[in-house]
Amino acid sequence: MADLFDSGAAAQETLTATAPRPLADRLRPQTLEEVIGQRQILGPEGPLRVMLDAGSLSSIIFWGPPGVGKTTIARLLADATDLNFVQISAIFTGVPELRKVFEAAKLRRTNGKGTLLFVDEIHRFNKAQQDGFLPHMEDGTILLVGATTENPSFELNAAVLSRAQVLVLERLSADELGQLAQRAEAETGHALPLDAQARTALLEMADGDGRALLNLIEQALSWKTETPLDTDALTTRLMRRAAQYDKSGDGHYNLISALHKSVRGSDPDAALYWFTRMLEGGEDPRFLARRLTRMAVEDIGLADPQAQHICLQGWETYERLGSPEGELALAQAVIYLALAPKSNAAYVAYKSARRAAKKTGSLLPPKHILNAPTNLMKDQGYGADYAYDHDAEDGFSGQNYFPDSMKRDTFYDPVERGFERDLRKRIDYFARLRKQRNG
Repeated sequence: MADLFDSGAAAQETLTATAPRPLADRLRPQTLEEVIGQRQILGPEGPLRVMLDAGSLSSIIFWGPPGVGKTTIARLLADATDLNFVQISAIFTGVPELRKVFEAAKLRRTNGKGTLLFVDEIHRFNKAQQDGFLPHMEDGTILLVGATTENPSFELNAAVLSRAQVLVLERLSADELGQLAQRAEAETGHALPLDAQARTALLEMADGDGRALLNLIEQALSWKTETPLDTDALTTRLMRRAAQYDKSGDGHYNLISALHKSVRGSDPDAALYWFTRMLEGGEDPRFLARRLTRMAVEDIGLADPQAQHICLQGWETYERLGSPEGELALAQAVIYLALAPKSNAAYVAYKSARRAAKKTGSLLPPKHILNAPTNLMKDQGYGADYAYDHDAEDGFSGQNYFPDSMKRDTFYDPVERGFERDLRKRIDYFARLRKQRNG
């Protein structure tokens, strides 16, 4: 029976060794020096290289987009430090499985072997599951290496973050993708059946994702062609990788921040780029319409009162037309906002007034501007000496409208841009009249 089992196991190993392997698996680096990209952490002064040289590897959280080497680097770290590599996914692992992993790591430790536990999609573990790692990290049972595409600040417990170093991995550049393509050609012994422009287009299709590029290359190398394909032929055969965008995640907040700051910076071209990036990622145009209206109120304000109306009209037009025609109205609003004069004076004034309102509490208005519908209120001085502005010279009485015990304050300070330039003149005009009226 033992001989039968051994022969069956040997046959399985032979089958595994001869089975076709995906190109991405065949090209997996065998040392950290073979990793393409991520020089910011793997270079001579990078944090990983410094830790390895010092012989003191700590727990790590890799944060970066898909296909940039998080799993590969974790595996190579285990090799470089002679730790047993264990990989789990937070998507498929529950508490019972975690308990088994920790028990096996404890047993391994008693036998003198450490464990590097690589947790893919670690942000998908809930708070209680994340807390379960802490005692095993602290007593050295495991060295945790987590991987996430989401911002760890939002998705991981503070306790886990305090015990691990967050390292940011970046999408691969065009040059790095080109190196990966050359390595694939050398491994397969075949050149890509593409002309120069189509080759560049193929790299762009991967959108910084090395794994996606190797999958595209594997498809391209299977084509039987007499002559190199051009870009049109390539795009007919292959679909561009969908841009990375999570409408509820970090990508969402990064892109809306980029759009807002491009509008604030009066750059219509950059603003349109980020606007369309969000649309291409599947963002709800209504969310964009709301945010554009906020930009008009917050960053343009009374420097161009028309900006707010442009946004509301674009929003209404989208609701009436729907997609895809309605997005054009929102795009026009983007352009208008970017080119409009900017001012946050009203926004600053509003916040200053709110602070003053909280500070002064329940101070009553001065009695001369209170209505006196009863005799008792008249006897208390309500409405006494009120100056009706329409009867005053220039339609302006100059009376005080702040509480009697509150010093007059200035909240609104318009800028010398757009329509607020005219408002500045009005403020100065009324200030002069007020000074004259009050002697």
